[in-house]
Amino acid sequence: METVNNTSGFVFLAFSDLHYNHAVLFSILLVIYALTWTANLLLIISIILSAQLHTPMYFFLGNLSVVDSSFSTVTVPKLLSSILRGGTSISFLGCFLQMYFLVFLGTTESFLLSVMAFDRYLAVCTPLHYVSLMNNKVMLMMNISCWMASSLHSLLHTYTLSQLKYCEDRLIPHFFCDVTSLLKLSCSGTTLAELLLYTEGSMVITIPLTLILISYVAIASAIMKLKTSSSRSKAFSSCSSHLMVISLFYGTIIFIYIRPPSNYSSQYDRIVSMAYTIITPMLNAFIYSLRNQDVKQAMKKLIMQGFSPS
Repeated sequence: METVNNTSGFVFLAFSDLHYNHAVLFSILLVIYALTWTANLLLIISIILSAQLHTPMYFFLGNLSVVDSSFSTVTVPKLLSSILRGGTSISFLGCFLQMYFLVFLGTTESFLLSVMAFDRYLAVCTPLHYVSLMNNKVMLMMNISCWMASSLHSLLHTYTLSQLKYCEDRLIPHFFCDVTSLLKLSCSGTTLAELLLYTEGSMVITIPLTLILISYVAIASAIMKLKTSSSRSKAFSSCSSHLMVISLFYGTIIFIYIRPPSNYSSQYDRIVSMAYTIITPMLNAFIYSLRNQDVKQAMKKLIMQGFSPS
C-alpha cells in the first residue's frame, strides 16, 4: 500500500462498527469519568490534609490516584467525542502524544504497584525496622525513580513508532493510539519496534509483577506465622485493597499485550481496554476508599471540618 506523509493524521474507529445505543454509552462513560475524577481528587485531598495519612503507603497511593485520574483523561474525552461523531480524527503529533502519556502513565502505575507491594512487605515482615528502612529519603527516591523510568520507557517506544512510515489506510480500530494498532498500519519494517515491545516492553510488566509476587509470598508466610487470628486478619486487611487493584490492572494488561499477535481481536481488545483505561482508574479510588478504615475516617473528618487540615 502507498504511504502518506507523517504529518497526516489518523482516524479512530472507536465503536462505530458495533451496534449500540450512543446516548446510553455516552452517558455511562461521562458518569464514570466524573466519578473517577471526584473519587481520586477526594482521595488525594484527604491524603494531603489528613495528618494520619502522612505515611509512605498513602504517599504512594496519592501518586497512584494522580496516575489514575490522568490516565482516564488521556482517553475518555476523545472517546466521548468519537461516540458523538461516530468516529474522530487525530493529528500525527496528537496521536503520538497520546501514546506517550498512555504508556508513561500505565508504566508508572505498574512501578508504583510494585513499590507499594515492597512497602507492605517491609511493614508486615520487618515492622520494627519499617520506619528506618522506609524513611522520607527512600520513599522520595523510589517515587522519583518510578516516574523517571516510566518516562524514558515511554519516550523510547513513542519515538521508535513515530519514525515508521504509515500506510494510506489510517483507520485505527481502537479508541486511542495503541502500540499494536499502529504497528499494523505501518508500511515500513517493524522488526525493531516489535522487538522492543516483546522484550523491553514486556519487562516493565513482568519484572514489577514478579517483585509483587515475591513480596506477597513473603508477606503470606509472615502472616501465617502470627499467633492470633485477629493479628492475621489485621495484617491481611492492610494488603487486601492493594491485591484487588493489582488483579484488576495486571489481569487486563496481560490479556491484551502478553499474547501472540495471531490472538488479537480488535473488538475484544477495545472492550477489555476500557477496563484498564476507564473502569480501573475509577475502581481503584473506591477500593482504597471503601475498604480502608483510615481513609474512610479521614474523609469523614475532613468533610465534617469543611476540608480544613487536621
